[in-house]
Amino acid sequence: MTLTTIAQTNAPAEQLAVRAKRIADATQLRQPDCVPMLMPFGNLLSQLEGIPNAELYADPEKAQRALEKAALRFQPDMCDGLFGTPEPSRVLGDRMTKWPGYGLDTSGSFQYHESEYMKADDYDAFLADPADWGVRRYLPRVFSELQGLAMLPPLGVSLLGAYGMMQNAAVLSIPPVAAAFQNLLKAGQLQFQWVQQHIESCRRLAALGFLPMEFFDGPNVSAPFDFMSDTLRGMRGIFTDMRRCPEKLLAAEDKVIPILIEYAVALCKVRHNPYAFLPLHRGSDGFMSLQNFDRFYWPQLKRVVLLLIDAGITPFILWEGCWDQRLEHIAQLPRAKTIGVFQSTDLIKAKEVLGDITCIVGGMPNSLLAGTDTVAVREHTHKMCEIVGKGGGFIMMPAIGDLQGCSPDMIEAWSEATHEFGKY
Repeated sequence: MTLTTIAQTNAPAEQLAVRAKRIADATQLRQPDCVPMLMPFGNLLSQLEGIPNAELYADPEKAQRALEKAALRFQPDMCDGLFGTPEPSRVLGDRMTKWPGYGLDTSGSFQYHESEYMKADDYDAFLADPADWGVRRYLPRVFSELQGLAMLPPLGVSLLGAYGMMQNAAVLSIPPVAAAFQNLLKAGQLQFQWVQQHIESCRRLAALGFLPMEFFDGPNVSAPFDFMSDTLRGMRGIFTDMRRCPEKLLAAEDKVIPILIEYAVALCKVRHNPYAFLPLHRGSDGFMSLQNFDRFYWPQLKRVVLLLIDAGITPFILWEGCWDQRLEHIAQLPRAKTIGVFQSTDLIKAKEVLGDITCIVGGMPNSLLAGTDTVAVREHTHKMCEIVGKGGGFIMMPAIGDLQGCSPDMIEAWSEATHEFGKY
């Protein structure tokens, strides 16, 4: 069956219902009618349009039309387009991220710029009051246009009520402080504008019969170790801390868990979205020994996952990198309560260990899609559908969540092969 035939099979509303059931069955470890496909197009859209990435970020309507064309061409069950918007970063002078046209040339792709934004001697202040330290110390380091926040009095003086507010209200009129709050308002307005555009994008995709990528639309929740590493201590800092001040690191991880859960529960409620996205970065096989994993990473991550589940939230977990040596740990999680994207993990082994625990998402190396060997793409797709897809609980997706650099012909071959070999 060709992709053109698939597109003409049912009306959009019928296609949407079929795809929704297909995804739901797979995530609940049931056997759907066929293996679902999830395609995060990302910067492939500008590649298909023959324009720089920055041009699509600057023109949401053009980006939406490109997304709709790609969805109709490749026929995934669930898909997404560009990642976020660079505009709040521009306004805030963000030192942490780089975007096409902001910190990168117009054809670049989103990058994270790591640094030790939290210093080793900040642990005591962080543990004493993470909110106060975050607002008055951390944010001015990360955002050049929030320098004025460093001039605020300790946030705890707000507990003095009228006395604290009246005595310190004049601080808000100091130009750098006022500018910081004005910039926060501008960034908030720009982000709200993007949220409205995203909602409309999801509506238009659904009208064509395609599911928006709701798994990624929930709150971002980190493993506590990654929370302390990714945006605070950095990789070098965190691995130094494991030896020089392990007890403070463990205390900090414990400190952030209730913050993460309260945030996730509140945002899921506001967005009416039952998923939380957990991108895991530094717990995979190559980053630390199993001994350190069992001390610094897994117990805290497991606690976060279980608390999310208890709150009625489904963790959508990106097991980034290779987790072959940690599959038995993942098997400790409750059955059919999580969805796992596996990037470099051996999926056949993962199916053996986790097939009755979590929905497995992944299966297609981006390197194959970037090549020219249609036979290899079809053979690999057949293997994944036959072995990893056996009995259900499998969603086909590229290993990396952006199809930039992949060949449209190879993507078509992959989609056709999934529809052909993925039928139950």
